[in-house]
Amino acid sequence: MRQGLRGEAGQSSVELALSLPVLVFLALLLLQVGLLVRDQVLVTHAAREAVRQAAVDDDPSAAAGAARRSSGLDASQLSVAIAERGQPGGRVRVTIRYDAPTDVPVVGALVGSIRLTAMATMRVEQ
Repeated sequence: MRQGLRGEAGQSSVELALSLPVLVFLALLLLQVGLLVRDQVLVTHAAREAVRQAAVDDDPSAAAGAARRSSGLDASQLSVAIAERGQPGGRVRVTIRYDAPTDVPVVGALVGSIRLTAMATMRVEQ
């Protein structure tokens, strides 16, 4: 009986050593996906804030400032484009682009930065 157990001594350690890197990689990948989803939500929020500002103020820098203040994203990676701002009662459209960094070790180096985009449209108030 003891002879059979001695032959398998250390097997679980070897299995753990082989599977642990895969599990850590999957955990880091899941973390990176979660961070990208969070950034996409923030980009969408920034687009909504920018279009709200653009609907009441025809100054493009006011909409860009609203987008940068509202999101908490890196302002140097955020670009704001305002299109189709017409007369009151018409529509204004804002497009936000953000180059999201992938900072998670191992996974981030494999993926590189990802461009996230959100667009919002609202009726012009003034």
